[in-house]
Amino acid sequence: MDTQPADSGWRVDNRCTNCDVARQLAPDLISEIAGRSSVVRQPRSEAEEAALHAAAFACPTRSIRHGGRELDPAHDPFPLRLTEHVHLCGHNSPRTAGANSYLLRRPAGNLMMVDTPRWSPELATAYEALGPVTDVLLTHRDHAKHGRAYADRFDARLWIHEGDLVAVPDADMVLRGTDPVEIADGVTAHPLPGHTEGSVLFLADDTYCFSGDSFYWSRSAADLAVAESVTWYSITELAASLARTAPRIRFAWLMPGHGDRKHLPADEFTRRLHGLADRTRRLAPRPIDFAGLRW
Repeated sequence: MDTQPADSGWRVDNRCTNCDVARQLAPDLISEIAGRSSVVRQPRSEAEEAALHAAAFACPTRSIRHGGRELDPAHDPFPLRLTEHVHLCGHNSPRTAGANSYLLRRPAGNLMMVDTPRWSPELATAYEALGPVTDVLLTHRDHAKHGRAYADRFDARLWIHEGDLVAVPDADMVLRGTDPVEIADGVTAHPLPGHTEGSVLFLADDTYCFSGDSFYWSRSAADLAVAESVTWYSITELAASLARTAPRIRFAWLMPGHGDRKHLPADEFTRRLHGLADRTRRLAPRPIDFAGLRW
């Protein structure tokens, strides 16, 4: 049940699935309490008010409410610019486990969508306003649900790995094997089986790493982490994938599907990624446990 009256300001209702999206966007205002997100204090500035609106428009269950009012579309910040070349799509979908998705701008002016937000023609129009979207890159099957709809709307190529092709059997471009593949100038796909059989990491300009659900930045550990408790395919394969990929990639921005984004010097990420590969190698397979996630 809600812990605050409907007219008492910002709150999180009982539909919350504890996906962490809101806590990424408003970390000083929303925290995890008793297995779900909760507003721990009301905003004190315009910037904090904007952060709560971003959290509300990203929340896949639309659980973040302001009094009894509906959200005002005028306060929707998405697509939200993260860097010169990357926007966060927001509007996370319950049909992609509430995953984050991104728009990557290329030098020619076109965009690539990495994973997908919830589908709506209005959102597609908002994303197209930034430029033509030529490719929809799916990191793995869990995030594939709206890929075909967006690709068709944009007249874009839809990419997925053969290991997860069952999720999008009509994909336009199918990645195969475990070797890196250059899919556009400056953009490389690195197959990373582990979380799922067909998980892929997309690397752009040796700067941006779109890791899907293969690894993320953990606030609690203050380090790179794998979602061990929900590694569907094989933690052993994920360890091998990380060991194979760590020497091949260099990046300064981590943009995961779940968990925190992070900006660090590239050398620091290289060191930490090698450390993650070593830690993952020592993990043993275990049953799936959704409650075991530590963001």
